[in-house]
Amino acid sequence: MSEFLIHLATLAGIYALMSLGLSVQAGMSGLLNFGHIAFAGIGAYAAAIAAQAGWPAAAGIAAGMAGAALLGLAMARLGRQLGADYWGIATLALAEIVRLAATNEGWLTGGAQGISPVDSALAGLPGVWDSAGFLLCSAAGVAAGLCLARRIGGGRLGRALRLMREEPQLAACLGYDLTALKTRAMVLGACMTACGGALLAYYTRFVGPDYLTAAETFLIWTMVVLGGLGSHAGAVLGALLVQAIHAAVPFLRDALGAGSDVAGALRLGLVGLLLLACLLWRPQGLLPEKPGRVR
Repeated sequence: MSEFLIHLATLAGIYALMSLGLSVQAGMSGLLNFGHIAFAGIGAYAAAIAAQAGWPAAAGIAAGMAGAALLGLAMARLGRQLGADYWGIATLALAEIVRLAATNEGWLTGGAQGISPVDSALAGLPGVWDSAGFLLCSAAGVAAGLCLARRIGGGRLGRALRLMREEPQLAACLGYDLTALKTRAMVLGACMTACGGALLAYYTRFVGPDYLTAAETFLIWTMVVLGGLGSHAGAVLGALLVQAIHAAVPFLRDALGAGSDVAGALRLGLVGLLLLACLLWRPQGLLPEKPGRVR
């Protein structure tokens, strides 16, 4: 049972780190990024390719963050000529391009089969210590991401991003460069998400194009909306809740006597019901943003 709980907590921490990246982009800055999972995919593939080349885990994570930052920069520049709604669709298209490239460039990414096995970042440790080590790594990543997001949110940049989110025309009139603000938010969120993606690749020891589907993006969106847009602690809470539902589905399926083929539908239905209930009775999220705390 302890191994299961460690596994659940580790996955929750990894997805919480990805959710923090989206919280910076969508929650703090108001950017409708529907291609967010592409950052995690780039981080995961960079870590896997670096592991195959014999690079240390730190180099693989850094390479993933650099690649995701470049994609975030490209997305932000694309937004100069597009309205918010059209830009959101464009980010979804860019993520699909990344997924198709990962599927077809087999010489680099392993194609549809992906890359496996990915050498563990904690190779050489015995089983339980390896699991505990990954739990500590994911917890440290979440703590660092949460600290960074709160520090930025409480400073001048955070105030500028929130002003851009609420009144973009006013922000422009006050002299803020909206493209520069979007670029900072996209790059910061991309790096945090890529770090989570790299940790996921090292933990599962596999990466494939299935990591890059639109469903994964909207799963992370669900985590952020559940917790509360603009609330970084809420993004972490949302990730914990969704992962808890995913872990509870097999037990619920056995209790209902249902077949294994309904597990996916049951998981999706439970997450959807939780999201619908939150939107109806708690539209600001379980831990809503508190702008009064911004210094």
